[in-house]
Amino acid sequence: MSSGSDDLTPGTIAEQAHDIAEATREIVLVTGISGSGKSVALHALEDAGFFCVDNLPPELLPEFLRLESERVVRRVAVAVDVRTAGSLPRLVPLLEKLMNEGVKVQSVFLDSNTDTLVRRFSETRRPHPLSKGQFGTDTHRALIDAIELERELLATIRVRSTILDTSQLRPIQLRQWIRDLVGARSHNLSLVFESFAFKRGVPLDADMVYDVRVLPNPYYLRELRPLNGRDAPVATYLREQPEVMEMLSQIETFLRRWLPNFADDQRSYLTVAIGCTGGQHRSVFMAETLAQRFSPDVSTLIRHRELDAVE
Repeated sequence: MSSGSDDLTPGTIAEQAHDIAEATREIVLVTGISGSGKSVALHALEDAGFFCVDNLPPELLPEFLRLESERVVRRVAVAVDVRTAGSLPRLVPLLEKLMNEGVKVQSVFLDSNTDTLVRRFSETRRPHPLSKGQFGTDTHRALIDAIELERELLATIRVRSTILDTSQLRPIQLRQWIRDLVGARSHNLSLVFESFAFKRGVPLDADMVYDVRVLPNPYYLRELRPLNGRDAPVATYLREQPEVMEMLSQIETFLRRWLPNFADDQRSYLTVAIGCTGGQHRSVFMAETLAQRFSPDVSTLIRHRELDAVE
């Protein structure tokens, strides 16, 4: 295998992509901010039957995929992150060539808010890969600066990826969401309906956010308070509220009108986040109902950020 800057010239990229496409039809790329859960995600994919490689330099990706294509056909997942920052500019052109040659490249970008990342690094006592000797002696400030620099370095691949916000997720949730994400193999747009609690923050991966806190709240009915939006008594109560059904119809109408445009924009996933105060009743019911309405026509996934955290 050759080395150096000539490895990924435009002509070479096209030739390598064509060769890989002949035998390798599916690649999952896992990337994102350090501390956001890439190791957890990669282990989940390995358990799901993927052949996984962590921290592969982008310039080695074509050769790795070529070698894999000579073996028994298997699904491949590769983790790439800022530890190979000098090679990241080569990654996007290569991925675009692979996709143009017919390879299904599913890029998943894991993200978390800065406060969560700082807490995780403090708990593990591991240094950020970009913090060593670059930002002075103030450890806390150095970590925040390193995280912001990492966001800048990964911005190009982030906008080309399906974003998954792990700020509020436990490892078991992340493993399940990753398996669901890569399991939706439709080549068309998939709709993701995600319920959440505003008091715990808006998901970073949301493409659209709907605030349903203006709707009647089952929480204030003693018999409904311990239940959630998937339980029949709560669903029955909410269906009987005219404003709930009106908002459902308005959201459905908007999505049906614009879904073709989002599909034409070459998106793989569109995440519709629906929030209420506690993420237990109204947002859950709305997400479940919308998923039921769209599932006959569109590939759909459902996430309940707060419910999944306690189940």
